[in-house]
Amino acid sequence: MVPWCSAAVAVGFYTCPERKVKIDKAIIYTDGASRGNPGPAAIGVVIKDGQGKVLARISRRIGRTTNNQAEYRAIIAALEEASRLGVARVELKSDSELAVKQIVGRYRVKNQALRPLHQRVRELQSLFQSLTIAYIPRRQNAEADRLSNAALDAAVD
Repeated sequence: MVPWCSAAVAVGFYTCPERKVKIDKAIIYTDGASRGNPGPAAIGVVIKDGQGKVLARISRRIGRTTNNQAEYRAIIAALEEASRLGVARVELKSDSELAVKQIVGRYRVKNQALRPLHQRVRELQSLFQSLTIAYIPRRQNAEADRLSNAALDAAVD
């Protein structure tokens, strides 16, 4: 299914094409960073196949936002890219304990600004045969962390 497909089906004018699976499994590392809270923010994403080969990297500024919003935006960007690549099964790892626990349903999403981001992640989950998400310590997320910080360092305000 394509990302816009569910909205089109809801109004009854489009039949969704089947999404072609090109990659069985991807392991994804995500990081969102904000300098200030809120402040200038960026995301870093590393997508690897099941054998550890890097399929994609994302390192980009996302404007001014909070750290938690940046973490969610990194997860969203990662899932959108995985869908574009044709990944069937996703194992996502994030160093944001809050985002992970909210996505898996252990914490409620109380912050109004995070609700639409959380909803977008829920929508993207349906694009995959399976999606697991786990919290990892920052030291295990070094490459995604480096990418988010590189985007912040390279930017000119």
